[in-house]
This record gives sequence, structure tokens and C-alpha cells, in this order.
Amino acid sequence: MADIIQILPDSVANQIAAGEVIQRPASVIKELVENAIDAGATQIEVSVIDAGRTLIQVIDNGKGMSETDARLSFERHATSKIRQAADLFDLHTMGFRGEALASIAAVAEVEVRTRREEDELGTLLSIAGSRFVSQEPCSAPVGSSFTVKNLFYNVPARRKFLKSNATEMNNIITAFERIVLVYPQIAFTLHSNHTEIQNLRRASLRQRIVDVFGKRINQQLVPVGVDTTVCRIEGFVGKPESAKKKGALQYFFVNGRYMKHPYFNRAIQTAMERMVPSGDQVPYFIYFQVAPEELDVNIHPTKTEIKFENEQAIWQILLAAVKDAVGLFSGSTSLDFDTADSPSMPEMPVFNPESHPAEAPRIKVDSSYNPFRQDQGKPDKPTVAHWENLYDGLQPAQPAQQEIFTPPTDLSSTDGEPIVGDKSLLHYQYKGQYIVTSVKSGLMIVDQHRAHERILYEQFMERLTARHGASQRLLYPEMVQLNARQVVTLNTLMPQLAEIGFELSDLGAGNYAVNAVPAGMEEAAVQPLLLQMLDAVDDNGGGMVEDTHHQLALSMARHGAVAYGQVLSNQEMESLINQLFLCQNYNYSPTGKKILNIIRQDDLEQMFK
Repeated sequence: MADIIQILPDSVANQIAAGEVIQRPASVIKELVENAIDAGATQIEVSVIDAGRTLIQVIDNGKGMSETDARLSFERHATSKIRQAADLFDLHTMGFRGEALASIAAVAEVEVRTRREEDELGTLLSIAGSRFVSQEPCSAPVGSSFTVKNLFYNVPARRKFLKSNATEMNNIITAFERIVLVYPQIAFTLHSNHTEIQNLRRASLRQRIVDVFGKRINQQLVPVGVDTTVCRIEGFVGKPESAKKKGALQYFFVNGRYMKHPYFNRAIQTAMERMVPSGDQVPYFIYFQVAPEELDVNIHPTKTEIKFENEQAIWQILLAAVKDAVGLFSGSTSLDFDTADSPSMPEMPVFNPESHPAEAPRIKVDSSYNPFRQDQGKPDKPTVAHWENLYDGLQPAQPAQQEIFTPPTDLSSTDGEPIVGDKSLLHYQYKGQYIVTSVKSGLMIVDQHRAHERILYEQFMERLTARHGASQRLLYPEMVQLNARQVVTLNTLMPQLAEIGFELSDLGAGNYAVNAVPAGMEEAAVQPLLLQMLDAVDDNGGGMVEDTHHQLALSMARHGAVAYGQVLSNQEMESLINQLFLCQNYNYSPTGKKILNIIRQDDLEQMFK
């Protein structure tokens, strides 16, 4: 019987490795930018076309490569970062595996221009699908320029399952942000389809965060800093009022490398658990410095999963550091009763039993005063003679007749109980949250916010489906500043926002002017509404059109719905209930929560037996 085990060709092995290392265009940018940082670059330029499908280019001013190094860099497990296994536990560079360039060249067409400072000419190298195409001398500046074309051209299945350009561009921006937040001393630029997305100058760490995410975040952060023998922690954590349910900016870095660590995230949640609502999360940017021998980053090719030798001790240090930072922000200080070393502290008086306290104040009362005597007190107010004549010709106001809405006989609640006729014209609002009214089958209780949310949701969905929405121009345009990721999402949603009734003007540099909003949303806070809509669509992944419509309509309905605690008049409650029963689904809110409940007449009678 013939032998059946054989060694795979390098091209096949490289494609298998590329399946783990190169998952999407963002993975290519991550690997190339990290190599540029390891090469000592102080300026890095990233350009993409069609979200990286057609072209990815990374240019740096690092130390470059020789002719031989340029050729060897594309071999599997060829690296300048380590020499032996022990070096894995003393890493000071971003890369070390020697798999990235070989994996990229296995699934794309790659061209490299590179030159060292001591060389007169550089090297131009071309590789496609792991096949060496050409290598020749060329004129090039000091540093390296990597051009990756037609990613996954020879792996149709992988290219087919790439997401939309907007989603892939968001992934690229996410990978880009994770790197630029660690190296504020390096200047970065990012271009998409020849349009500048980010231009980050060299700056301090806090300024780099502001440059990436906008000026609003600067007011939300408080510094965190602690230095111990176990680790050094620095960075920023958000104030309690900056917490939100979804989309909080949360970043952990260790020794200049981005990482995901749910255990450390729990430490920050524990520090904030009594200051923010349950389920909300605050933004944070935490940077750890730990001895390299106490880390293990060689767990997954993406290098985002990292093991710590002293994980529990670092957890406690992080918890204490965050609590201390938030405590300093709140301004609460402990009382200091030690005045020996503090001559400026006020002295407390000592009790002297021989001293006599000052006489207590007395109240003088006129005992002869009698308010019922005619000759004392204030004079009586003058009376108007014949005051009845002032109201001649006026008739008593008649109560306004309200239209009675009788739901159709086929309406029923969630438990199948019919809601028919005999709805009361008078309603009672309980604690600004529930509307209580009587119906034929019993006592109906309606959640006012969820009911209005359902009404608005169906109205906005109808506008989106019909592609026609009424606009209300604002007296003064609202200015909104967006980060790079939000700009990409907004450009994708711009036609749908216009169909709803939004009118926006691009002012450049991520600034937009909102000139008009959908009719009925004039009272809503425009900037939070727009940001929530973008975050909702971004979290959804920018999927099908129906899903996008749902997210847009839901965000606007949440912002426009009557708030809990808002007092409603009887007429407003009547109108709300009438509109609710005209909805397609009046039992549940758009998020699947119950809107109304009915206490049946039999149950009420049973309560009083």
C-alpha cells in the first residue's frame, strides 16, 4: 500500500496560516503598521481603496531593509525579533512570529519598496500568491512602502464572505485606533478612496485620545495612575455621568499592545458599581507596564489574548487605582485632626467650666395686641360695589366634547382578553409612568413611554418604507462632531437619513451641521439622537436594509417618546391611547416589552371578597 502522508507545498501552508493571521483587510493593516513601528518609524501613512479589497498601502520612514532582508522577510518564520525560544518571554516588539508577510503574500499581490539610510539604491520586490515575481534595484526614500493589491484574489470563498465596504472600513478604523492610541509620539495618517479620514500629529497621550474620538471626551475623563513593584498603571477612566448602555470606548493595553481582558474589565465595573446604573459602562483607556517575563502573548495569532503571572494582584491594584481616581474627581477629602504639623489648621476651642455663655436672645411680645379689635391690625381691603355687574354677559364654559374612540371588536390583549368598547373618557396617571383607564373587560394599565415609543416607531418605519418624510428646519443649525468611525457610518446612512427628514451639511474634519430634523422631533436633543443612531447601526454591523431601518426608527422613537415622570393632561392621555390602538402591534414595544395589562373585572371583585 502506498504512503499517504506528504508534506504540503509552501504555498498551501502559507494559505492555511493566512486563514488565522489574515482574516480581513484590517488584519493586513494591523500587521504592516506594527512592522513599521518595530522598524522605528516616526511617521506612518495608511491608504486603502474599496475598504482594502482593491488596495492597501502602508508607508513608513523606518530603518528600511537590505536587498537580502527584503527577500527573506516573506519566508515563513523569518523574523528579526527573536532568536531563541527564551526570547518569547522577553518581548519588546509588536511582532515576533515571522508569519505576517508570508501570509499576506499568500493571498494577495504584494509590492515592496524599501531602502536603508546607508544604501544609495533601494529594492523593489514583487510577490503574488506566494510566488516570487521580480526583484530589482530602484530609487526609494529611507523606509518601506508596502502595497497590497487584490486581497484574497486566489481565495474566492474568503473574498466572497467579506462584509460590506462600510463594515470593513469600520474594522480598519478600529484596528487603526488600537495602534495609534498606544504610540502618540508617532504621526499617523489614514486615507480612504483618496479622502483623508485621520491626520494625527505627535501629541501627548490625552491629546491623542481627543484627536481620535473628539473634543467631547476630554470632559469625561479623569486620570488614573499607580506605580507598584508588580506593575505600573496609567491612563484615564470615564466619570460616572459618562456611562452608557452600549458603545462605551473601552481599551486595555499592556506594554504597548492592545488586549482583551474581561477579568480586568470586571475590576473597573466593580469600582463603579455604586456610581453608575446597573448594566451601564464607563469609557476607559488603561495602559499596563509589566515585566515581559511575567506575560505570555504567544497564545493566539492575533495577540489580543494575554496571560499574566500575577493576574489577581494586578486586578486588586487596578480596582484601587480606579476607586482612587474617581474619589479625587468627586472632591471628597478626609478630615485631618492632626494640627501639630499643620499650623494653618484652625484650632478647636476648649471647654472652660468657669466661663459664662452669652445671654440667649429673647423675643419681645406685645401682650396687649388683639387682632379681633376694630381699632388694631391692618385696615380692611376696600370692597367693590356692585361687583356682579363685572361678569354681565359671560356664560359658564361648557366642557369640551372629546371624540370617543371605540376599538374594533377583534382587538385583544396579550392574554387573549378582548378589548372592546366602553372605554372611559377619564384617565388617571399613576406616578407619571402608567395610564389607568377602564374598559369593558376591566381596568387597563398602559405604560406611557412604551406606548408612545411604539406609535413613533411605526410612524418612522412607514416614512422609511415610503421614502418620504416631512422635515422641520431648525432656526439655528446644530453642530455635531463625529470621529472617523462615525463619519464612515454616516456617509453610508446619508440617503436614508434624508428620506426620514434629516438635512445635514458636511463642514469637513468630521464636523456636520444639522439643518433640519424629522417633523415631530423638534424638541429632541439632536446631537445625542444622531450619535445614538450611528452607534446602533454600527453595533448592528450595517446589515440588511430592513435591519438598518429598524435601528434608525427605534433610535428616533426612543428619543421622541414621552419620558417617564412627564405629566399628561386627560386629553393627551386620550390621544395616546387612541393612537396606540391604531398601531399594528399595540401589545409590545419595538424591543419586545409589554405595553399594556388588563386587570379583569372578575379579578377586581375577587380582591374585595
